[in-house]
Amino acid sequence: MTKNRLEAFSDGVIAIIITIMVLELKAPEGIDVAALRPLIPVFLSYVLSFVFLGIYWNNHHHLLQAIKHVDGRVLWANLHLLFWLSLIPFATAWMGGNHFSTWPVAIYGVVLLLAAVAYFILTHVLLALHGSDSLLAAAMGADIKGKISMASYVVAIPLAFVSPWLACGIYVLVAVMWLVPDSRIEKKLAQ
Repeated sequence: MTKNRLEAFSDGVIAIIITIMVLELKAPEGIDVAALRPLIPVFLSYVLSFVFLGIYWNNHHHLLQAIKHVDGRVLWANLHLLFWLSLIPFATAWMGGNHFSTWPVAIYGVVLLLAAVAYFILTHVLLALHGSDSLLAAAMGADIKGKISMASYVVAIPLAFVSPWLACGIYVLVAVMWLVPDSRIEKKLAQ
């Protein structure tokens, strides 16, 4: 089976997820700049989630560039990833709408962790399909950034019960770590 349909479907789902998130941004009731102040947490959570979705979209694109074909296991692993990504608008709205309170920040971290685990599973299903001598295997290497990300979420989730702002700081650090595009696959494709 070719990968084109999987890539087009995934792109569409991620676009819809971003659209759902932006539709959650409601205009303020007032007409002056002060009316925007209560929306600051909502906007900040939107920006963070938009960045995470952009990171997933970008890395998913690169991942699919390094493979030749997919099978049923890949389709299900990809749907698993899209499921967790589809919960980001809910977690984003809850976290921003409640001014980064404990439980919403912790649940946001759970969604991020489970999306990261799903991406990890997807990459390993693709590696199993394409083999240890494939372009993908050479590009992925030890996937240190992916493992650091998951460990960071594991730390941030319980930290949300001590300091939601520190937990959010960890989420931001993970996003910043991934903002620099992962060039492993691009480098291997260029060779």
